[in-house]
Amino acid sequence: MSLSNYDLHERLDRLSNAAADRDVLVSLAVPPDESIGEARQPVEADYAEATQLNEQSLSQPLVDALEAIRDRLNDYEAVPENGLAVYAGVPDGDLVTATFDDLPVAIEESIYEHGNEFDLSPLEAVTEPSATYGLLVVERGGAALGRLDDEGVEEIDVFDSDVPDKSSAGGQSAERFERDRECQKREFFDDVADRAAVTFLEDDAIDGLLLGGTTVTVEQFREEADLDHELEDLIAGEFAVEYATAQGLEQLAGKGQEAIEERDREAVREALDEFLADVGSDEVAYGERDIAEALEYEAVDTLLLSTTLEGTTLQELGERTEEQGGETLLVPDDFPDGDRFADAFDGIGAILRFPIE
Repeated sequence: MSLSNYDLHERLDRLSNAAADRDVLVSLAVPPDESIGEARQPVEADYAEATQLNEQSLSQPLVDALEAIRDRLNDYEAVPENGLAVYAGVPDGDLVTATFDDLPVAIEESIYEHGNEFDLSPLEAVTEPSATYGLLVVERGGAALGRLDDEGVEEIDVFDSDVPDKSSAGGQSAERFERDRECQKREFFDDVADRAAVTFLEDDAIDGLLLGGTTVTVEQFREEADLDHELEDLIAGEFAVEYATAQGLEQLAGKGQEAIEERDREAVREALDEFLADVGSDEVAYGERDIAEALEYEAVDTLLLSTTLEGTTLQELGERTEEQGGETLLVPDDFPDGDRFADAFDGIGAILRFPIE
């Protein structure tokens, strides 16, 4: 998950877990075609009702939430390009606020309401999807193409090959049959490669490709097919799958997803082990102040950030690292050393390109 996407989901998760015993949580969503003045009107009306009467008709937690929303709206002269969503409330005695003003796609629905939960429906369509993987199963008898994303597996194309079974005949006829069979197999492989290029590079680009089939067939396909070099570079793994069918696509997605998640976790685990092993040397830095200094010198090669940190901190440090050509890895707190990293190093560490004098 990208840092910006992590930040978005992290804040949404926090809001989705908030609940109150009264309707004191305020949700406001403003589409880009609405004016900031229109967004302020109902908030100002409720706030005026609550503060101008001798006896407040609204509870104090709701007044606090309205004041927070009102103050936040006053920071804007116009609605941002893709709209604005502001949430405020006091679910557990402490004021909770969140503002979304740099969304990946536009808010479509306008809302303003008080509830015992925050209304996050206007943001459901604007959270960026996770990585999309192409699914390609190749067998001698056919091939299947699909796509794996947040919504699951989508079957795109399943088709048979004309490659015949092996001949039981002997002599020269068998040799000629086998030559023809090999030629048909290569033509079939090239047809699969062409369809994959159109499907995964032209129709709807993917972030990675999972390749499935029997081990022998997959090896032959990689060696003999004229697979586009961009797709070659996107192959995230090869997995044993029995059938080039819709069922085979589901099987490939299951095996591939587990492998991708484990590979990502292994990369984080290795980086964290390297960081912890080098603590005390000049090859690593930790803590927000030292990391800021390392970023000033563009010395950060790998930045490690705990998922216990606030999303804004994650995004700011991560973006600076990646702008300098470094890599950012999120360290889950459920790792064996995840809690230790968060507690002992404030959840911020870096493997350096070179020591900071």
